[in-house]
Amino acid sequence: MFEFCADPKLLEGFSWTACYLTTVKHQQMYWSVLTVLSLLALVAPTAMIFGFIGAWLKRSSILPFRFLGWVYTSTVRGVPELIFFLFVPIALDQLIELIRHKIKCPEWIEPIYQGSDFVVCTAAKMPVGASEPWVHDLWNFTLAVWAFSIVFGAFAANVIDGALKAVPKNQLETAQAYGMSKRQIFLRIQLPQMWIYALPGLSNLWQVLVKGTPLLFLLGIQDIVYWAKELGGLKTGVYEYPHPDIRVWYFLALLVFYLLLTWISQVGFEQLTSRVSRGQATMGGDAALGGARG
Repeated sequence: MFEFCADPKLLEGFSWTACYLTTVKHQQMYWSVLTVLSLLALVAPTAMIFGFIGAWLKRSSILPFRFLGWVYTSTVRGVPELIFFLFVPIALDQLIELIRHKIKCPEWIEPIYQGSDFVVCTAAKMPVGASEPWVHDLWNFTLAVWAFSIVFGAFAANVIDGALKAVPKNQLETAQAYGMSKRQIFLRIQLPQMWIYALPGLSNLWQVLVKGTPLLFLLGIQDIVYWAKELGGLKTGVYEYPHPDIRVWYFLALLVFYLLLTWISQVGFEQLTSRVSRGQATMGGDAALGGARG
């Protein structure tokens, strides 16, 4: 990056550090921070959609729907998250390829499952084998987003379901007595008030999601954990910038990064909780009302 970095063997001290930290691989590590932030930005709303669907299923008056919601939330709660993070991408990938295989290669007569191998025609591969490397990375990232969303959506469903139940029933009954429909009661009374009860649980769930992003490393995605391990590990003479094992410094930087991210998240949720508490008959709302009076 700098002109004086042309010959690494002549560098030392600050010059060596400046050149080492601006190599192409280090730039890829810096870009991988966007991978983590992009995952959080995409998983949060998607998991909330799964959460509302799961909560709706659990509260449905139709028994099969209610049973489906119970199976979804109970299964995710009862199985270690790591298994889902490894199972969902593989299962989704094979399911999509199986569907494409049936459509694109109807003349295929060989078995798809051959022992431990899953074999489909070349046209059914996702993505196509001739695709650029970034396409494969994007596909893996998309599968990871779905895996995280399904898992955290199940936990969000339990939080949302409990928050909806926490809204005072007398308010719902009063609204019903005034002739409001179920849809109006939900949108105008239940939904606005449920957030004060849901935010503490959603805040904890968000922090768990933040701390769970290093699992991208296990899914084969080159995130910051991957690069910290690779760049901090022991190098030999074949590398331009050989150095001893300095992974402890890379992982210390990751520690600071995640602590800063969780602290910002905590401050953000505190502000959001204070805002939704205004006018609510809760401890948070009473505190906000008392502050306004003072």
